[in-house]
Amino acid sequence: MYHLLPGLTDVHIVFNLFRFITFRAAGALVTSLVLAFVLGPVIIKALSRFRVGQVVRSEGPATHLPKAGTPTMGGVLIVLSTGLSTLLWAELTNWYTILALLTLFAMAAIGFMDDYLKVVQGRTAGLIARYKMLGQWI
Repeated sequence: MYHLLPGLTDVHIVFNLFRFITFRAAGALVTSLVLAFVLGPVIIKALSRFRVGQVVRSEGPATHLPKAGTPTMGGVLIVLSTGLSTLLWAELTNWYTILALLTLFAMAAIGFMDDYLKVVQGRTAGLIARYKMLGQWI
């Protein structure tokens, strides 16, 4: 939208708003929020249907036992809503935008690996902490 809508200022002056970063930031915030509210129930149902549930360690506190089976991988919702909103509202030729999107997807990959190890392979600890830290530092 950054490249398409400001060109329509000849049609109506309102389209000039898309040139301002504050307007686009507010638009991205609202878009991300709406996407999260709309996609949230759909993603939670899908995760529940595929039985992507929380694995609770037996040596943990007894209060954590009811959490067993709670859908995990909620980062999918955050990545989708934030990523799509950024793609819609940001200037995609800006190096900082590209860097932010790459960082978002890299952290999502680390979170996915952690959840994958917990859910699919049944390793309650997930990804080893030193590997998480290494991935986040890189």
